[in-house]
Amino acid sequence: MSKNLDKLKVTGKRGAEPEIEVPKPWGIDKTRVKVLDPGDGPTVPEGAPITVNYHGINGRSGEQFDSTWTDGETTPVTFDLTQVVAGFSKGLEGQKVGSRVLIAMPGEDGYDEQGGRPPQILVGDTLIFVVEIIATLLTEPHGEEVKPKKGLPTVSDTKSGPKITMPEGKAPSKLTIQPLVKGDGAKVAETDAVYLRYRGALWDGGKVVDENYGEDEPEITALDDTLIPGFTKGLIGQTIGSRMLLVIPPGDGYPDGNETPAVPEGSTLVYVVDILFARAQQ
Repeated sequence: MSKNLDKLKVTGKRGAEPEIEVPKPWGIDKTRVKVLDPGDGPTVPEGAPITVNYHGINGRSGEQFDSTWTDGETTPVTFDLTQVVAGFSKGLEGQKVGSRVLIAMPGEDGYDEQGGRPPQILVGDTLIFVVEIIATLLTEPHGEEVKPKKGLPTVSDTKSGPKITMPEGKAPSKLTIQPLVKGDGAKVAETDAVYLRYRGALWDGGKVVDENYGEDEPEITALDDTLIPGFTKGLIGQTIGSRMLLVIPPGDGYPDGNETPAVPEGSTLVYVVDILFARAQQ
């Protein structure tokens, strides 16, 4: 039973399918991790959703049992770290997006509780993974700051979330979509579920009428007709990590007013929205 990963050899560049050489039969004493190629992205939070590529080898047999690579092409997968085997979460929590990580886990952190996955995985088998971390749930916007157009509301950070200050003058008559931070993640698709922090205020008077910055977790929502049109138009096609400023006229918001959130008839809304993650709807 090994106490380190020294006898495992991984070849292949990041982005390509790795090859793992293992002196079969091989086992590990506890879940151990080695960063093969460090990334410089955000840190993976505990229990967070994450998007990865991976390649799995059984230490007993030396055989591949799972991979997101097929014939040189790859199909990344997204899952919550609360919904995978313990060795996967132990190996990925706290790592950086962009990293290629080697993880070896004993059966007790793998599939032993499920009786293995015969015939490929038996109880007691050590599993070896090379994992490339593509994306994870962000805690704040991550990307390049963008200078907004003149005449728009200004946004400043406070401990309780963004503060929105309205300019003088009339509200725009058309929907305004202004990135304040251009995220460096993937584009949000119309069919995605998105993880958001947001604060919405009335143009007239600046009263905050809608927000979730005070909640423990971001809101997860589909971009469908349960949302006002200006919200979905402002988010589809934007990139994960972005902070968006949306000025939403009545026609793209609540033309007749609304009870919850409390929006008077004919009001223009101003939203600041942080896009923290997105995934295909399950």
